[in-house]
Amino acid sequence: MTDTSNPAVTASQVLRTPLHALHLASGARMAPFAGYDMPIQYAEGILAEHLHTRAAAGLFDVSHMGQGFLIGPDHATTARALEALCPADIVDLAPGRQRYTQFLDETGGILDDLMVTRPADPDEDGALMLVVNAACKEQDFAHVEAHLPLNVRLIRAPHRALLALQGPKAAEALEKHCQGIGSIAFMSAASTLFDGISCHVSRSGYTGEDGFEISVRADKVERVARALLREPEVKLIGLGARDSLRLEAGLCLYGHDIDRTTSPVEAALTWSIQKRRRQEGGFPGADRIQRELADGTARRRVGIVPEGRQPAREGTEITDASGAKIGVVTSGGFGPSLGGPLAMGYVDTAHSALGTPVQLVVRGKALPAKIAAMPFVPHSYFRG
Repeated sequence: MTDTSNPAVTASQVLRTPLHALHLASGARMAPFAGYDMPIQYAEGILAEHLHTRAAAGLFDVSHMGQGFLIGPDHATTARALEALCPADIVDLAPGRQRYTQFLDETGGILDDLMVTRPADPDEDGALMLVVNAACKEQDFAHVEAHLPLNVRLIRAPHRALLALQGPKAAEALEKHCQGIGSIAFMSAASTLFDGISCHVSRSGYTGEDGFEISVRADKVERVARALLREPEVKLIGLGARDSLRLEAGLCLYGHDIDRTTSPVEAALTWSIQKRRRQEGGFPGADRIQRELADGTARRRVGIVPEGRQPAREGTEITDASGAKIGVVTSGGFGPSLGGPLAMGYVDTAHSALGTPVQLVVRGKALPAKIAAMPFVPHSYFRG
């Protein structure tokens, strides 16, 4: 799942998650992010936190994300109400399963991306759980409410907090507190107990690693976090490493790699639009999406690996060998697991083939690079 920053806010406007005091006590360097005072890194630094998550288990506070529930008389009714706003197949989503999708505007531009979960409990038929990006949550929920039929309602859930436990030892750590949770597969979810505390756990995340997201009442989340941190394989991880991990995994950051100027097809997210929706349409911008699926797009989101050690940051111009501009970097930096610089961005489709040589204009100097496959570091999802 993605998140994003928004324009600078004053100190008096900055919100705090329920774990704010724990971050300060743990030596976090805090900074405003998406309207919240969030931990960017801890004492060991971003590089160490990144590598620890790849090797063991990192615990992220993502309570700034927006959580909500769509409630209708039955699953089909609620699912169709959501399908009117996004291109994913929600009607056919099985109980206990989760799906990634996007809210689209009438031109097919991406308003935000989100995760949708259908509860496994038959008593919750007609409910869908939504997790949206922090900086977009107010506009997302207002957008949903404005388009719902009378028999479906949105319940916002600001009383809930969210943790992400990510890494190859995440299941081992969580299983000690949620017996049996290690058996659920990637993009599955279950309501369970964490040391007797009710919570909702999905096997998902934003790092490319195996891992979980844990939704729990805000007044219980510190107990859950502290219990996990007592496990030797678990450490707190800040948003700095979260960004480098998701970039290595080739995952989009809303407001940077995707926004209202991009469609899911341009963004190489066609895998998130299932066959029925591609054929039937019935979502905002469907004419454009179906046309792009059939005829292609003028530009594509691609991975880029620079030669040498100089990273290319967001906004870096991409040119062809003659110096003609063909695109722009939307995310870039150093990949600790990759051991070198990496980037993603949009280029003209004619230059999007793997291995195509390009140039990155950094501080006025054209540096050689190549179009590369994503993810840059292989995903390690547990598929059962």
